[in-house]
Amino acid sequence: MGHTTEECVTLKDKIEELIRAGKLKKYVRDERPPQPAERPAQRSGYRSDRPRKSRTERPHSERRHSRSRSRSRERPLRGHINTISGGFAGGGSSSSARKRHIRTLQSVHLVDKPRRTMPPITFSDEDFHAPDPDQDDPMVITAEIARYGVSKVLVDQGSSVNILYWKTFLQMDISEDVIVPYDGQIVGFAGERVDTRGYVELRTRLGTGRSSEEKRVRYLLVEANTSYNVLLRRPCLNAFGAIVSTPHLTMKYPSKKGIICTVRADQKTARECYAVGLKLHTRQTKRRAVGSEVAMADLNPRTNTEDRLEPMGETQPVLIGRDPTQTIVIARELNPGLEKELRALLWKNMDLFAWTTVDMPGIHPAVMCHKLSLFKDARPVAQKKRRMGEEKREVVQEEVRKLKEAGFVREVTYTTWLANVVMVKKASGKWRMCTDYTDLNKACPKDSHPLPSIDALVDGAFGHRVLSFLYAYSGYNQIPMYGPDVEKTAFITEKANFCYEVMPFGLKNAGATYQRLMDKIFREQIGRCMDVYVDDMVVRSSDEHGHIKDLEEVFRQVRKFGMRLNPAKCTFGVAAGKFLGFMLTSRGIEANPDKCEAILQMQNPTTLKEVQRLIGRLTALSRFIPKLAERVRPVLRKLTL
Repeated sequence: MGHTTEECVTLKDKIEELIRAGKLKKYVRDERPPQPAERPAQRSGYRSDRPRKSRTERPHSERRHSRSRSRSRERPLRGHINTISGGFAGGGSSSSARKRHIRTLQSVHLVDKPRRTMPPITFSDEDFHAPDPDQDDPMVITAEIARYGVSKVLVDQGSSVNILYWKTFLQMDISEDVIVPYDGQIVGFAGERVDTRGYVELRTRLGTGRSSEEKRVRYLLVEANTSYNVLLRRPCLNAFGAIVSTPHLTMKYPSKKGIICTVRADQKTARECYAVGLKLHTRQTKRRAVGSEVAMADLNPRTNTEDRLEPMGETQPVLIGRDPTQTIVIARELNPGLEKELRALLWKNMDLFAWTTVDMPGIHPAVMCHKLSLFKDARPVAQKKRRMGEEKREVVQEEVRKLKEAGFVREVTYTTWLANVVMVKKASGKWRMCTDYTDLNKACPKDSHPLPSIDALVDGAFGHRVLSFLYAYSGYNQIPMYGPDVEKTAFITEKANFCYEVMPFGLKNAGATYQRLMDKIFREQIGRCMDVYVDDMVVRSSDEHGHIKDLEEVFRQVRKFGMRLNPAKCTFGVAAGKFLGFMLTSRGIEANPDKCEAILQMQNPTTLKEVQRLIGRLTALSRFIPKLAERVRPVLRKLTL
């Protein structure tokens, strides 16, 4: 059964297209109010029906704006930038915003929105311009951004956010005050997440022609090592209505005047950027302050490092640097051939030992960084400032000065999490500065990364002829904090608030993060020639020649991941030593003589606390005391009465 012309939907759609194209103006009476600025197609149609004002009839304000626009086109460029020495698309950065963006496709209100119109854009044989026509090169152009001619601009149609690299931004004479904070991340094709430094909106013109159209484009600021200056992606291309033809290496877009603007890629620059990009290394170099000479021993606040790694037997210092103080300890009674090879190996790898914080490049964030992963319902807690005595305040200021020189902390303002510092007295009588992260730790779930079994480590380490003990002192501070979590580590001092840029001691899952790093670095060596428990490492070998090869293999891994060792606590080539509280020798595992002496020196317990202390010390030697449970059962029975 047929239908009338008034009921024909196809005919109505065709008439609407002709009206929008301006071909039926004399048959249409436009009674609608003026359209907003974001609909250029409708606005142009509406304005075409109005009579144009002459120059004498136009208000003075309109003439002033017209002159300012003409002057802006005539202004010279402020400079040229040729080298480099997640996002808002999809609805937003939150999950709820992205869901709303998807639901809009099902909204009934979409039928009221007019279709977007563009003049036809075509590519012909005349648009082929590349010197090498048989190509698969990327679209690399030159653009004008904030009145800077910026070359090496990659046009990427598959990504969702425009990116202005941080090094490019620094070359522009633009104040950092215009940066808008943005805590979202961008996600790469392999799932890697990259933090941003905020975003800026800058006026952008595609190509080098000054007569082409200029629009405000929003850029995310990203710090990365790349051969490009800027990445222009879907939001920018859609704003200009740009169409890219990669076979022609040409991009075209319409201007407000109806002119089709053409931008051609530079094939030579595209290939140069591609070649340089393949050679770039993403590892960070020195992160610490160049002038810092703070010794690492002053930055380690832990108290439980005694009795974990201690070589036994006679040792001797060996010079491994040009400074007479740069020495390391090896066993004294070594085979002459082994000692010669060991000295040569240590001299060759002297840069793997950090004498000051300047020598510590730090672990790259792509390898490992510490994330807090707060509970979703966790509320920030800012502790009230606690009073301190004059002596403690002076010690805190001195410790903060050392941390700043080392590049471990920076001053912070407007923080939501804030912790107090706690001063603990060492056995030597000096003060140690710790941070009270009690509230922050309560808001973090436990990281259940498995720590190695101490018994299994000790069982695997004994019975070897040659042992070398390695220690990554201040190893926690070699791991950077995850960018968005840096300011959550803020602590309060007398003069300012500071936050850690490296993983501090006292955080709930710091040990698990460090063990995960060790498992990643020494994945192939653990269990075969090496045992690791957090930052305690022992390299073990059955013969002297094999020990040199094992050390070379371990040093290669240390160098590869940018880790540094503490020369003051490393010992090489010994036959026995303490590891995790046990004596390791070529004969096997022996009881720690210090623990045995502590029990022998105890007086007969007379109080409940002294009995509990005795039971604890006996338990530490349980593997060397047969039937210990049966022997202490009468004592335990008395304790339960």
